[in-house]
Amino acid sequence: MELSKEIQILMLTRMWTIRSFERKVMEVHQAGEFVGPAHPYIGEEAVAVGVCSALKDTDYIAGNHRSHGHPLAKGGSIKKAMAEIYGRVDGYCNGNGGSMHLADFSVGILGESGIVASSVPVATGAGLASKLGKKDFVSVVFFGDGASNQGACHESMNLASIWKLPVIFVCENNQFAITTSYQDSVAVDNVSDRAPAYNMPGILVDGQNVEAMHEATAEAVKRARKGDGPTLIEGLTYRYEDHSLGLGRVTKGEYRSKEEIDKWKERDPIDIHTKKLIERGTLSESECKEIESNSIEEIEEAVNFARNSKFPEPENLFDGMWANPIPKP
Repeated sequence: MELSKEIQILMLTRMWTIRSFERKVMEVHQAGEFVGPAHPYIGEEAVAVGVCSALKDTDYIAGNHRSHGHPLAKGGSIKKAMAEIYGRVDGYCNGNGGSMHLADFSVGILGESGIVASSVPVATGAGLASKLGKKDFVSVVFFGDGASNQGACHESMNLASIWKLPVIFVCENNQFAITTSYQDSVAVDNVSDRAPAYNMPGILVDGQNVEAMHEATAEAVKRARKGDGPTLIEGLTYRYEDHSLGLGRVTKGEYRSKEEIDKWKERDPIDIHTKKLIERGTLSESECKEIESNSIEEIEEAVNFARNSKFPEPENLFDGMWANPIPKP
């Protein structure tokens, strides 16, 4: 698939946005500027960016606990995302959701959840809404290799196939569910091997290659819009950091070696795409470095925006919990 210069540059820009965003989140978390866990997406950027660059603004995505990268890849607000992580009123959910709950329907972000696989039926429901309402939008859900073993995931794929819903199931196989290797918990060689049991295509993709992820998604989107039903895409990728910030020893240990991590870093998704752009003459080396530096500046602005935003007021704690809010006395 031949990609336009604009798409190629957008891919690099958004991958750097996510990388710089996550590095800053790790820094300010270490400094104690916000509380609670956060799950770094560093190393997996090509999956989110490759998928979302193949979608329309009107298409929907749903994520999981490791989901800072998904809204940013879809074009969500960097400032709102950072403010939400800080728990401030100018965040996506007015500071009430935090790191694992970023939602913005205006750009097609249905939201995320820390409950493993819980977003899979949500995205499937969105696909059903598209079909019943005779709409043209596609629904995409990101989930991990651990979530692929949850019943909600299998039930959703089964129903999506029966009803031929415009849903794309994207398994981000980063090799470990916290500390458990997928090879010890998945009975087949690849998560995508399960797709034939649900009568849908199962596509195994190099998740470090943003263009490969884009191409696989574009084909799945065509299939979905034609009414041919869902696709399961498995992006083989890797998280460089531990499972979560702020959980102490629960995510540490000898479950993987430094040599393994270093081997995956040799195929860094940003490095792979940068090299392609320079070799093609799409961008010069200095222009690629400028994209990196611009992303760092943009993230610093987002942090300052979050720091200057107020905390939610206690009396507004239950705002947004009911479709018909209870009147205040």
